Amino acid sequence: MNKPPYPHPIIAREGWPFLAGIVLISILVSLWSAPVSIPFWIVSVFVLQFFRDPGRVAPAGELNVLSPADGRIVAVEEVRDAYADREALKISVFMNVFNVHSNRSPVNGTVQQINYFPGSFVNAALDKASLENERNAMVLHTEHGHVVTSVQVAGLVAKRILCYAKQGDRLYAGQRYGFIRFGSRVDVYLPLGARPRVAIGDKVQATSTVLAELPDTSVRP
Repeated sequence: MNKPPYPHPIIAREGWPFLAGIVLISILVSLWSAPVSIPFWIVSVFVLQFFRDPGRVAPAGELNVLSPADGRIVAVEEVRDAYADREALKISVFMNVFNVHSNRSPVNGTVQQINYFPGSFVNAALDKASLENERNAMVLHTEHGHVVTSVQVAGLVAKRILCYAKQGDRLYAGQRYGFIRFGSRVDVYLPLGARPRVAIGDKVQATSTVLAELPDTSVRP
C-alpha cells in the first residue's frame, strides 16, 4: 500500500477562487442580515464539499488498474478504443455532483498522446456520452508493454475539463493529472485479457479501488 503525494491536501486548487468568492459573499450578506445569508452559506458548504480532494492510499500491485475517479461503475464491456485504434475492455466511472472530481492516473505509464474533442453535454451516465460529449483522451504505455487509455468526459452541467499531463510525461498510479467540474465520467480502456475487479453499479474511489488487473506479460503459454 502507498499514499501518493498531493500538492494541495483537502481542497483542490481549482476550487479556491470559487470557495473564496462565495464565502466572502456569505460574510458580507451575514453582516447585513443573518437570515438572508443562510442560502449563501448552504451554497458555500456545497462548493466546499464539491472541491474536496483527499489523499488516498493505493493498493500494491504492478498490474493493478486503479480507478481514476470517485463514483459509480456504469459500464464494463468490450468495445472499440478509437483513441488507441484497438479492441479493448472499457470500464466507465460516473461522477455525480457529490463525488470528488479530481482525476488520477490509473497506472504507472508514459503519456503517448493527449487529444481533446469538443462535443455536447448530455447526461454523462448515458453510454452515448463516451462518443458525443466533450472529452479529453490520454493514452498511456506501461513499462510492461500495456496500453491504457483514460478519457475524461464532460457531463450535463460540466463545462470545463482540465488536464495537466503532457505528451512524454511519466505518471505514477494514483497521480493527480486533471479535474472536471460539476458532474462527469471517466472511461478507461484496457487491453483485452484484463480481468475486471468491479461490476456495474459498484461504488469506487479514485486511487483506492482496483478496477481491473492487466494481463501478466511475463507468463508465456
